[in-house]
Amino acid sequence: MKKDLPAAEGGKRTRKDFLLFAPPLIGKGEINEVVDTLKSGWLTSGPKAEKLESLFKKYVKSGFAVAVNSGTNALSLAVNSAGIAPGDEVITTPMTFSATANAIIHHGGKPVFVDIDVDSRNIRADLIERKITERTKAVLPVHFAGIPCDMDPIIETAKKHGLTVIEDAAHAIESKYRGRKIGSIGDITCFSFYATKNVTTGEGGMVTTNDPEMAETLRIRSIHGISKSAWKRYSAEGFKPYDTLYPGFKFNMTDIVASVGIHQLKSVEKNLKKREKLWKRYNSNLKGIDSVILPVEKLAYPFRHGRHLYTILIKPEMLKIDRNRFVNCLKDEGIGVGIQYTALNTHSVYQKMFGYRTGDFPGAEFVSERTISLPLTPKLTVGDVDDVCEAVAKLAAYYRR
Repeated sequence: MKKDLPAAEGGKRTRKDFLLFAPPLIGKGEINEVVDTLKSGWLTSGPKAEKLESLFKKYVKSGFAVAVNSGTNALSLAVNSAGIAPGDEVITTPMTFSATANAIIHHGGKPVFVDIDVDSRNIRADLIERKITERTKAVLPVHFAGIPCDMDPIIETAKKHGLTVIEDAAHAIESKYRGRKIGSIGDITCFSFYATKNVTTGEGGMVTTNDPEMAETLRIRSIHGISKSAWKRYSAEGFKPYDTLYPGFKFNMTDIVASVGIHQLKSVEKNLKKREKLWKRYNSNLKGIDSVILPVEKLAYPFRHGRHLYTILIKPEMLKIDRNRFVNCLKDEGIGVGIQYTALNTHSVYQKMFGYRTGDFPGAEFVSERTISLPLTPKLTVGDVDDVCEAVAKLAAYYRR
């Protein structure tokens, strides 16, 4: 019947209105807080940014937190503060967004990729040591989709070789590893508040650490390298001369942005429960489709899933179309999806700069060719998830070999 045909083949579209991949849930609390900030006359870094830092370090159980203007700059600040310099190497994963590698490159370093575990999509801790050289200065694990990396062996290897551990936790605000919150384990941890993240401020990020000296370095370098922030210089506390201690950056978070984050963070656990409900609905609806692999739920170590991305893998050997065509067909059905990620070793720039080639990392490339991230935000309804699953099932059935 025509109703069973994909929209791309002339059939009826699953949804009339297009379902965005990651629509944010913004409430009255965020809006009112922003208005209050605008009325206050203090728009740049000030009391609201400080409040968000305080709330965030309490939530992730870190000693210190520094608010910045993007997750990308959180990484850049961390790499810089860890002392990465031209010629240094930083071990990381190819299954990540380009910002991870670029933060290393911008400071003259080389990203040294290590393959992933296909189930978790995270860097294989057991392969890290063999990539360590005299130039290696840090390890930068990326917690994928909300699943934390196996941190104990990573920390052990890093300590053995005197390396800094910088965690990319853009997907892992709610995540826990062996009962410990991500943000309280490595030397430096970087979070993103981008529009698609579980806590969003549109743009923004946070860097956490337990080291007071590192915290001071991060804070100073995040705002021009000066000894006093604008809030301290121009507030009612009175003017105090400042000194430039380092040629720093303009990475500070504004109070307008922080105003959104304060209320987003207050809702993070409630929203996680909503995500878990939608996650279970996905699992229930999709489990019978044999050309689709569902996300992993259990690993060898205990963890709390942050439920940032619901990523499926399609089995192209069972279908007449590849992943890219599958994605385009889903969009024709009115479903917005994402690709997290295309393995970095297959990108032109890293091939040209460092000699990486397609075929270097079989695990990452296996995922890269098959992965599709389905919509998952607390703004979605069960009906939205049912529509997504209907579209996936329709395509899997029609294009089956």
